[in-house]
Amino acid sequence: MRRLATSGAAGDVGEVAAPAADSLDCARSRSLSPWRLTDLCATWDTGVCFPSTAWSRASSGVARRELNEAEELSSAWEAHLEPLEAPRPQGLGSRERGLVLRMARQQPPPWVHAAFLLFFLSLGGAIEIPMDLTQPPTITKQSVKDHIVDPRDNILIECEAKGNPAPSFHWTRNSRFFNIAKDPRVSMRRRSGTLVIDFRSGGRPEEYEGEYQCFARNKFGTALSNRIRLQVSKSPLWPKENLDPVVVQEGAPLTLQCNPPPGLPSPVIFWMSSSMEPITQDKRVSQGHNGDLYFSNVMLQDMQTDYSCNARFHFTHTIQQKNPFTLKVLTNHPYNDSSLRNHPDMYSARGVAERTPSFMYPQGTSSSQMVLRGMDLLLECIASGVPTPDIAWYKKGGDLPSDKAKFENFNKALRITNVSEEDSGEYFCLASNKMGSIRHTISVRVKAAPYWLDEPKNLILAPGEDGRLVCRANGNPKPTVQWMVNGEPLQSAPPNPNREVAGDTIIFRDTQISSRAVYQCNTSNEHGYLLANAFVSVLDVPPRMLSPRNQFIRVILYNRTRLDCPFFGSPIPTLRWFKNGQGSNLDGGNYHVYENGSLEIKMIRKEDQGIYTCVATNILGKAENQVRLEVKDPTRIYRMPEDQVAKRGTTVQLECRVKHDPSLKLTVSWLKDDEPLYIGNRMKKEDDSLTIFGVAERDQGSYTCVASTELDQDLAKAYLTVLGRPDRPRDLELTDLAERSVRLTWIPGDDNNSPITDYVVQFEEDQFQPGVWHDHSKFPGSVNSAVLQLSPYVNYQFRVIAVNEVGSSHPSLPSERYRTSGAPPESNPSDVKGEGTRKNNMEITWTPMNATSAFGPNLRYIVKWRRRETRETWNNVTVWGSRYVVGQTPVYVPYEIRVQAENDFGKAPEPDTVIGYSGEDYPRAAPTEVKIRVLNSTAISLQWNRVYSDTVQGQLREYRAYYWRESSLLKNLWVSQKRQQASFPGDRPRGVVSRLFPYSNYKLEMVVVNGRGDGPRSETKEFTTPEGVPSAPRRFRVRQPNLETINLEWDHPEHPNGILIGYTLKYVAFNGTKVGKQMVENFSPNQTKFSMQRADPVSRYRFTLSARTQVGSGEAVTEESPAPPNEAYTNNQADIATQGWFIGLMCAIALLVLILLIVCFIKRSRGGKYPVREKKDVPLGPEDPKEEDGSFDYSDEDNKPLQGSQTSLDGTIKQQESDDSLVDYGEGGEGQFNEDGSFIGQYTVKKDKEETEGNESSEATSPVNAIYSLA
Repeated sequence: MRRLATSGAAGDVGEVAAPAADSLDCARSRSLSPWRLTDLCATWDTGVCFPSTAWSRASSGVARRELNEAEELSSAWEAHLEPLEAPRPQGLGSRERGLVLRMARQQPPPWVHAAFLLFFLSLGGAIEIPMDLTQPPTITKQSVKDHIVDPRDNILIECEAKGNPAPSFHWTRNSRFFNIAKDPRVSMRRRSGTLVIDFRSGGRPEEYEGEYQCFARNKFGTALSNRIRLQVSKSPLWPKENLDPVVVQEGAPLTLQCNPPPGLPSPVIFWMSSSMEPITQDKRVSQGHNGDLYFSNVMLQDMQTDYSCNARFHFTHTIQQKNPFTLKVLTNHPYNDSSLRNHPDMYSARGVAERTPSFMYPQGTSSSQMVLRGMDLLLECIASGVPTPDIAWYKKGGDLPSDKAKFENFNKALRITNVSEEDSGEYFCLASNKMGSIRHTISVRVKAAPYWLDEPKNLILAPGEDGRLVCRANGNPKPTVQWMVNGEPLQSAPPNPNREVAGDTIIFRDTQISSRAVYQCNTSNEHGYLLANAFVSVLDVPPRMLSPRNQFIRVILYNRTRLDCPFFGSPIPTLRWFKNGQGSNLDGGNYHVYENGSLEIKMIRKEDQGIYTCVATNILGKAENQVRLEVKDPTRIYRMPEDQVAKRGTTVQLECRVKHDPSLKLTVSWLKDDEPLYIGNRMKKEDDSLTIFGVAERDQGSYTCVASTELDQDLAKAYLTVLGRPDRPRDLELTDLAERSVRLTWIPGDDNNSPITDYVVQFEEDQFQPGVWHDHSKFPGSVNSAVLQLSPYVNYQFRVIAVNEVGSSHPSLPSERYRTSGAPPESNPSDVKGEGTRKNNMEITWTPMNATSAFGPNLRYIVKWRRRETRETWNNVTVWGSRYVVGQTPVYVPYEIRVQAENDFGKAPEPDTVIGYSGEDYPRAAPTEVKIRVLNSTAISLQWNRVYSDTVQGQLREYRAYYWRESSLLKNLWVSQKRQQASFPGDRPRGVVSRLFPYSNYKLEMVVVNGRGDGPRSETKEFTTPEGVPSAPRRFRVRQPNLETINLEWDHPEHPNGILIGYTLKYVAFNGTKVGKQMVENFSPNQTKFSMQRADPVSRYRFTLSARTQVGSGEAVTEESPAPPNEAYTNNQADIATQGWFIGLMCAIALLVLILLIVCFIKRSRGGKYPVREKKDVPLGPEDPKEEDGSFDYSDEDNKPLQGSQTSLDGTIKQQESDDSLVDYGEGGEGQFNEDGSFIGQYTVKKDKEETEGNESSEATSPVNAIYSLA
């Protein structure tokens, strides 16, 4: 089967794949999630387009507005699947694939639209505050309201919350404070409110039943969990009873009552015979919803078996069986002739009188039933009669809801799922046979536990803002609403003049910092309750972007895509999107912006490529981020592998031909049975096929071709069938039974043309590891009988596996069981250990012995222990399990331990003695005399006095330093105060802490650590790291707006590591292998731009930029100017300039140009000369060879800037040759043609000063500036 555009792994760093359904989180509005690209349509194996992942949550109003887009998307995919289709080969695989693609083109079934409905509803959600900002607690995880637990396990009641500061937890039980510290069985998980009730040391779980509620509190408020009703599962035994045979006349109705014992939860009921054969049910004989077995009419064949009701309990996984009923059927036709069962009138043939229908359940002609909204409604009508009646269902005044109604139990039951108020009314069932009909009316009333219409959401306000919390719920009866604040009724809370309660709404006006709290809304009626927490947080935060900057994303063509721009601010910022710096906001058409800031592109097209910018704005400022989007063609397999059947040893080839986007790297891999295929020596993988040489049986299975790029993948599957393994042996028989041996005989199965080489005999025992098979022995393939050596007191069962060159057969059916006699154990348990789990105990554990080493019944262990140093008498206890806990032990002392096996036949030999230790306690002392010496700007040396060994109270693991960055010496530089740690293993007095930030204030504390945890903390030490060198300047950019100017721009270093005193720029011109003189420029710390003039349009420049502090220059960043268009010619010029033919050609061209110049001068001056000296600003030197006649000699030196040019410190290239030009002597400044129109040329390298200055001051309009101006 095939999945189109199925996402694969992400590509290089900085790109986000478009995307795998299982690889994306739901981005949350204003959460700490990165840029994400969500591929809405990942096609399933069925070929039907389906939402691949849940989107970020936006407001529910936005979701409702977008519901109609689901059908647009499915129609769009249907339109684009057609051009992607290619002819398919008609093999076993292609027929299946063709069917799949036809399915993809058909109208999507209703469940697809339902899935899109759920998808768009998921866009609604609450605002979340970044965790680095202070906020009240929020419950993130809790147990269900009705919490049923297994009495055999420890009890776990979950309660987890987040907040800043981290919340503390406490519990109530039955509305009273639950003191956890007073109950040794009850503990609370670290950094969590989850309760753990431990019964390993005894206790009754029933004692802890009740109603629990969790409170999470910090200084900003208190959040509440639901009231969790804890109940212990119950599996009561069936009462013993003696049942007399049930005597019934053939054709009469009969009800066999089950009456199962009440369990929690209710058991699953099913009927079987006493021989564990299921009772065949049909229209005549069926089980009711109450567990009773109903016979619409009894026939003689019903007497052939007995009937036993069975109850299966969920938690204990046990089945209890009621004593069976035995039927005695009185009949006028005593012979149970099977031929009469197929008689067209079976009842009259057996002399059974026909009867009109009558109801066995429910009784009478009418009844009523109440059901809660959202639950399933089950209506049942079971009728008797001869012949067996048919049941039909109707609703008075309307039709049955076809999308929710289904018939069960041979039409005797009607189930309506997810009941709503519209499903109330009168339903009736009609039972009919050829003798008549009867009707029963059921009046259905739909009630409702409270359900949300408008659940209160967290409220984030800026000081002085207004807001409201709304708590609207509906139900039947109408629920009441109670408001609480921080877990207390609102009426008893201190008055707040900024707060007004109006029924289901709390209105806040001119909110201040003091208004922060957690509010609870409890809405309830007689059928249940809803409890919601919503906090009010008052913050004053400018906009911030919560995702990495400048992401690069590639996406597959025609996908539905979303760009997330998570942000936060208070007041809540407004966000707008722009593309390629254009001044129009993106919203409408193919784009849609959700209230959480996400930009949805409904269907990606090629023209959607570009740079997208999101800008968040509130009254405190603005923030922006960018993402570059590229669109790629999908990957498709157009020739798929086909199903094949092959004999062992032959060659098989599986084809897989692919089309993909040429800019993406294609990888073709293969899976076998959905696991990566190992390409061994017998296989050859090519780009478009997989060849298997010498096929073996292990090659049988499904082969999947996976064609994948960095962004997507396509799959095609075929199945390879291989012949060859032997059939299983059969008819196992045990003979020659002895105390320690037995003979096993079997009949070999078919070897399938490959001789059987071995038989493997396996055994299973039913005492220690029932159902687990172990290898016993191996025999040649020429035998079919063997004597097996056995261990004492094992209830053996054997099976045989045949082996040939192709592989192993399936195991044979097991033999009958054989138990050997017992004996004392010959060995003791292994892996004996003694370790403390608490400070005052020692847990002794060992690996229990298996069935073949137990040697007898009632295997148990004699556990002995005593303190090692005191040589006191041995303590001992007999244990049936594999562990024993010694209590009331001193802290961390050694013990001698022995564990000896024993059964009813005697004891094993004396065991070896092992050394264990009791539990550790937290260290009592902290390191003292902590001294800090600053090594450099990023490292310090620590020295401390070691603690005394008796204060460690355990095994000393390490000394640990906790340190955090308190502040930076640079003003207005925010730093993270997250605590970090450095470990120094062993008992040592010194260490080094590295990777610190320069120019910062730090604090440090020391602790000693043992196996239990940290000891007390030492005195807090403060130190300051000196100034360091800065990191490299960020975003160093070299731009060349024209051939004359180069512009440099950069941003300040991310980590200044001190006070910046400036920047150093080094640059050098190069042309091919020739390199000019390096120039150096120094800039002030505030300068981030620099412009320079090129000396010529051919040379390139290499720039190296670094920032400086007083310590020195930091890390440098290097960039090169763009290559000019004629660089290829310049590179080749050095190679051909020394060639003779080139020199001759240049001389000829120079001579022709000289002649042309002379002619032009003569024509222009009408026979005279223009003295050059009159036009020049400075006189010609005596070295000028043309001084005598004043003529001008043209040179081509302009194209050779590195020969005779000098670079100035201001970035311009100074020319040493004359700046004369014919333009200076012409009749017009722009004249470039002579009088007859022929081309003269321009013979100057001088630039127009005004034009140059204009170029230096001009600057391309920044897209971000344009966006800011609009935002």
